[in-house]
Amino acid sequence: MEPPNEEVYTVLIVDDNPDLLKLFAFGLPDMGNFRVVTAEDGIDGLTKFYEIQPDCIVIDVVMPGLNGYQLVRALRGDPDTANTPLIILTAMVQSRDRTTGMASGVDIYLTKPVIPSELVAAIHKAIRVGKEERRRRMEQLARDAAQEMDSQPF
Repeated sequence: MEPPNEEVYTVLIVDDNPDLLKLFAFGLPDMGNFRVVTAEDGIDGLTKFYEIQPDCIVIDVVMPGLNGYQLVRALRGDPDTANTPLIILTAMVQSRDRTTGMASGVDIYLTKPVIPSELVAAIHKAIRVGKEERRRRMEQLARDAAQEMDSQPF
């Protein structure tokens, strides 16, 4: 049996639902050995990211100002933040929503409501994804997008 990991990871939760933020802020530290920082929208999330440099970010999609997809693109587009583990947690449950979310560059796409233990497992999984694996996945997404654009008639 593998010994438990005692490292404390900093997780930034970006969501415009204050009740959900409170729930995660109080519940996740005990469940997953996390330090939780919250942000109420994408702009606040981006600001807090640069302040605290979290180990993982959990992002809602539908938020005022900077939405979740825009936040993901901003983080993936900056070489200093491109390797940050990102998880989408949203009420958008359609398969096209999941496809859009994964194509945006997130590591994991979860839907609300989420079982807390599943979120904890997803955070640990996203943190374990290596930089090389994430880089390969992003390059593949870029190739797929380029091929799709090339196949579109004008």
